[in-house]
Amino acid sequence: MINNPVLRGFEPDPVILRVGDDYYVATSTFEWYPGVRLHHSRDLVNWRPLGGVLDSRRLLDLTGLPDSGGIWAPGLSYADGLFHVVFTVVDNYAEGWKDLLNYVTTAPSIEGPWSDPVPLHGRGFDVSLFHDTEGDGRSWLLNMRFDWRPDRPGFAGIEIQEYDRDKQVLLGAPRMISVGTAAGVAEGPHLYRKDGWYYLVHAEGGTGYEHGAAVARSRDLLGPYEPAPGGPLLTSRDDPALELQKAGHCSFVETQTGQWYAAHIAARPYTRRGRCVLGRETALQPVVWDEDGWPRIEGAVPAVTVPAPALPAAPQSPEPETDVFATLGPQWSTLRRPATSDWVEPAPGRLRIHGGQSSRGRRAPSLVARRVTDRRCRFETELSFAPRTSDHLAGLTAYYNTRNWHYLFVSADDDGTPYLGALTSAAGQLTAHPVHVPLDPGAAVVLRAEFDGPVLRFSYGTADGEQRALPLELDATILSDEHADEFVDGQLRVFGFTGAMLGLWVQDLDHSGAHADFAYAAYREGHD
Repeated sequence: MINNPVLRGFEPDPVILRVGDDYYVATSTFEWYPGVRLHHSRDLVNWRPLGGVLDSRRLLDLTGLPDSGGIWAPGLSYADGLFHVVFTVVDNYAEGWKDLLNYVTTAPSIEGPWSDPVPLHGRGFDVSLFHDTEGDGRSWLLNMRFDWRPDRPGFAGIEIQEYDRDKQVLLGAPRMISVGTAAGVAEGPHLYRKDGWYYLVHAEGGTGYEHGAAVARSRDLLGPYEPAPGGPLLTSRDDPALELQKAGHCSFVETQTGQWYAAHIAARPYTRRGRCVLGRETALQPVVWDEDGWPRIEGAVPAVTVPAPALPAAPQSPEPETDVFATLGPQWSTLRRPATSDWVEPAPGRLRIHGGQSSRGRRAPSLVARRVTDRRCRFETELSFAPRTSDHLAGLTAYYNTRNWHYLFVSADDDGTPYLGALTSAAGQLTAHPVHVPLDPGAAVVLRAEFDGPVLRFSYGTADGEQRALPLELDATILSDEHADEFVDGQLRVFGFTGAMLGLWVQDLDHSGAHADFAYAAYREGHD
């Protein structure tokens, strides 16, 4: 059986692809490196992370981009012996504007090396490539069309334009092929060909609890496209009791045995239609084709457990609970800058992180983090740090974005004595908690964070080995999409599109060369 979500935690906007016997899913990464996160499977049940496509500034520059800007909804396809990734880089999305540009990069292997990204256009986002291998062999770029004009719907419809694979250029003029359904907000388009029909699958209803997916078809690639008569392909909007909410944004894959599946977004709120700390996750649903040739998902709702395809089981090696940093593995991401040796140095038994900017810095923060994948989990590290002033901080963070986080840190008092403290930022409002624990200079300290549903707790241990809980019960739900959304006088200021992360964070605010060493990082779902 397939147990959903198959990719847990912050893994939104999945596009699924089969090449031979291998299945790949690419997801959005927003302000995190490496850009465009990849997973691999051979049975659709067991998945392993491969890291990401855009792992250097040559491929992607996220400097200064806003929270939940950066990489939106990539497309992953295969043609001419090459993997093709198309992606959007969003520089700004606030107050009715969207400054963005779409790119394409290719590689002979999913592992790379990836070519220099080629810019395509900036008319809209959620790009995908359709290679008409059953037709004339031409390729087409799809995207949603964004309209900035205040008197027009911002989501103007789904657009298509021919793409020359050899020259990596767009040909002719773009053409609108669908404005979606009455649910509105048509986006996330993917195109498929089956039995002489072109099937357009797209997201609708926005990214929240009204989210869904729809399908339309045409005998002609350029339309007109007829919406499915049976209503949405997939949605949770009509049943708040479903375990998987916000279902939508589908992409299709056909197995070697002729079975079809849809990869889609889902979210698991902590309360009915409440906050989603784990962000938007990736799930799979079987797709059947009815007698009239329409794709259907049973009940048009997301199921938690569904039958797996008729493929040999292909278990993946589990991720070790404790990472001692021989390398920086694919479970780790870095914020707004790639993991280069000038600021992050993995070595067996030690991850050295050179300090970066403050929590609000968008150019050079020093944060190495992993996704929170379960509402009950524990994260622990051992820190060696010699702060010289209050401008030097290092520790463990439960992080959502620059404005929403909790931080258990070591810094220095005015007399140079190291101490343990705790901070929270909620919607940008900074709170220093009444925690001040003097530490022995030069001594390592064990830091721990525990998620217990909506509550986050910190604890620490020193040389005697005893773990001591801090007298704090912190609100874990500020690390959610819903809390991160900010509107001022009805105008959008900040989107919440990611999910909670647990990470290792270091600040060097006076730029004097402060660094911290982390001996290990241990993550475990559930806790004692």
